[in-house]
Amino acid sequence: MLITIGVLLLLFVTWQLWWTDITANREQAGIIQNLEQDFGDSQHGGLGGDPALATLKNVPFGEAFAIVRIPRFGADFARPVIEGSSRDVLKKGVGHYPGTAMPGQVGNFAVSGHRTTYGRPFHNIDKLRKGDFIIVETKTSYVVYAVDRHVLVRPWQVEVIAPVPQHPGAKPTAAMMTMTSCHPKYRATHRYVTFSHLVKVIPRSDGLPASYMAVPAGAVT
Repeated sequence: MLITIGVLLLLFVTWQLWWTDITANREQAGIIQNLEQDFGDSQHGGLGGDPALATLKNVPFGEAFAIVRIPRFGADFARPVIEGSSRDVLKKGVGHYPGTAMPGQVGNFAVSGHRTTYGRPFHNIDKLRKGDFIIVETKTSYVVYAVDRHVLVRPWQVEVIAPVPQHPGAKPTAAMMTMTSCHPKYRATHRYVTFSHLVKVIPRSDGLPASYMAVPAGAVT
């Protein structure tokens, strides 16, 4: 009986750490493909006005609306950004905390992602370095952020996703991005948090300069 229980536990761990990655990566790749198709269609659809100034709002819960690309994680790294931060949402990609700013907007664009299982988009969040670019691709724009700093907090310290991170009640005057994930890997006693600032918003029609997607030395995959 003990041997049987041990085998079942081993199979469960294998499923959690390996099979969920395979299925999640496949699903997330499909979501990205659909987003890229949608983004391409909209670019040829003759959007009026300055597309760089167009902003997202009222995105339905569970809907994918952006793609995050992080050169530090490799040239091919791309994950969908989905509205919501529930368990089901995080199985499908990076979750956007409802009520926080949208990409490029003044305030705090705050997102969360797994470090283990379900595609583990933020597995190497601790490897990000000051100045690393994070590109958030939307239907209208490429929103470029640059990493500033990291902190470790307890799960209940939600002030990290305030409009001015770690300063609840303060009025934001700049556009920021906050990424959160569990810490340490395979446990969840803390949250690893990375803060970034907005560098530039580039209209899709202008294209993204290759310099922003250059893979830095010491990249991790």
